[in-house]
Amino acid sequence: MTLLDPLANALSHMTNSERVGKKEVYIKPASKLIGEVLRVMQKNGYIGEFEFIDDGRAGIYRVQLGGKINRAGAIKPRFPVKAMEYEKWEKRFLPAFEFGILIVSTSQGVMTHKEAIEKGIGGRLIAYVY
Repeated sequence: MTLLDPLANALSHMTNSERVGKKEVYIKPASKLIGEVLRVMQKNGYIGEFEFIDDGRAGIYRVQLGGKINRAGAIKPRFPVKAMEYEKWEKRFLPAFEFGILIVSTSQGVMTHKEAIEKGIGGRLIAYVY
C-alpha cells in the first residue's frame, strides 16, 4: 500500500507513541521535510535528540520523545498564509493563544509561526504541535 502523506504519518506515530509512554520512536521513510519539522520541534522542546539512520533506501529517523507532545498533526491542504494572518490560523489549529506552535514552510526555510511573524514573512502551513 502507498503511503500518501509521510509527514502526517510521522506526526501521528509520535503522538501515539507519547500517549502509550514510549521514550523512543522510529520514523520511516525519512525525508528532508520531516527532518526540518523534527529540528523545529527539537528547538522548541517538544522532542529530545533525533538522528538519521541510512538503511539503503529512504532512511529512518530515530527520535527521543520527551513526553511533551499533547497533539501533533499535519495541516492538509497546505494553506498559504500571509504575514498578518497567523492569528486567524492560530485560533483554528491551536487550543489557546500562545500555546503550541504552527510549523510553516517559508522561502527562508521551515520555522514556527512566531519566527515568521518576527521576520514578517508568509508561507504555507504544514503542521501544528501542542
